[in-house]
Amino acid sequence: MSDINVNQLLETMRSASARIKAFEADAAPAPDRPDFGEVLGSAVNAVNDSQMHAKQLATDFQTGQGETDLVDVMLAIQTASVSFEAMSEVRNKLVDAYKEIMSMPV
Repeated sequence: MSDINVNQLLETMRSASARIKAFEADAAPAPDRPDFGEVLGSAVNAVNDSQMHAKQLATDFQTGQGETDLVDVMLAIQTASVSFEAMSEVRNKLVDAYKEIMSMPV
């Protein structure tokens, strides 16, 4: 049998415990940082606002209300389309990351 140095083992356990506590303190969300859910929600709201603005411009152009130019309408529609596609890609990456994390063995 091998001799176990109890003091060395205890010191290793204490240092590991201190590192874990330091990591947990760093991992705690700081009050000045935005929450991930809030950031994601605001991004979804921005995409929705872009789509609603494009729809309103298209409606104004079709009905002849205001001085809406066709170029502005097409630009707003394309901006809304690109932002929606980008949001969809981010969502797909988040879902893939979630699936990968959930399939990891514990």
